[in-house]
Amino acid sequence: MHFEVLVEDQSGKKALDILIPKIIGDQHSFEVHAYKGIGRIPRNLKSGTEANKRILLDRLPNLLRGYGKTFADYPPNYPAAVILVCDLDDKCLKEFRQELFTVLNACNPKPETRFCIAIEEGEAWLLGDIAAIKAAYPKAKDNVLGRYKNDAICGTWELLADAVSQGDANGLKKKGWAAVGQEKSIWAERIAPHMDVAINASPSFCYFQRKIRELI
Repeated sequence: MHFEVLVEDQSGKKALDILIPKIIGDQHSFEVHAYKGIGRIPRNLKSGTEANKRILLDRLPNLLRGYGKTFADYPPNYPAAVILVCDLDDKCLKEFRQELFTVLNACNPKPETRFCIAIEEGEAWLLGDIAAIKAAYPKAKDNVLGRYKNDAICGTWELLADAVSQGDANGLKKKGWAAVGQEKSIWAERIAPHMDVAINASPSFCYFQRKIRELI
């Protein structure tokens, strides 16, 4: 099985490049494609932004149509699927999933596709394994980590920043969003190698790996 994985930023790619092999082993293949933000699904399902801007949801109709045509030419013994991974942020999960399936159902042919939404943000998947965070950051603040509830809508990346970063989330924000993105990538690179996918407590991460294993 081959997986084409679409993520909204570099930190997501860095985490998944490490985590996916822990799920699929070495008998299957994958490639993670990072975009430069999540954007929004175009109302007419016609991508309005230029491809080189690489905004994930803006490009999604074209991406899924392209994968549908590409996968249709693959031999029967080489199954492939698209896995979209993005943050829920402040959206309604039910409505967002309906929008995503509207895009998929407009494709002919449709690529095998799964939509996996991190609730509230991708850092929720890191916070699903507190032991991994402690292994990567032995001085992480237990009083901050202890108040986290898995997949809570709580300002997820800010909580992780308060737990592991020098200073806190507010100090990081003052440096600008480029600094926030860089710090998120560092968290992914340091924490993901220690993660045990079999015991991750994030429901949205468990859904992600379950969908991959069902396809396999």
